[in-house]
Amino acid sequence: MAERDGWRCWVCDQPVDPDKSVNDPQGPSVDSRTADRKAKVTERLAHRGCNSRKGAVKVVIAWPDHLYVIEPAPLITVAARLERKGGRETVGRCPTRQDAQQAADWLVDRFSRLAPTLPVTADIQAGGGQFLVTLATGRR
Repeated sequence: MAERDGWRCWVCDQPVDPDKSVNDPQGPSVDSRTADRKAKVTERLAHRGCNSRKGAVKVVIAWPDHLYVIEPAPLITVAARLERKGGRETVGRCPTRQDAQQAADWLVDRFSRLAPTLPVTADIQAGGGQFLVTLATGRR
């Protein structure tokens, strides 16, 4: 599982040191999270400090500080909806096309690790003096 995840924490997207103690907050741990009791539980690599403890701790995927996104959507919720229904979802607004493109590129890259079985594409739409960033996937 750690090899599959590339020794990266699925929550914070930072490297996990395999040599750290499992009792260290930065040490490796196995996390299994599911929003639906009927869903197949997928085990993922996480830092011990990031571990959701089988969903008992609400996971928040942080947007990076270098992206200028207004009203960013909670990415765990976006991933869950896209996995369940497919389609597309607006994830944020940006003041410039360049900011929107940076956010779109980051989102596609981040979702490749956050939800590896969910292929997403990003789209940018201009309107009202701002740029909407949307993620899309095929219908489920």
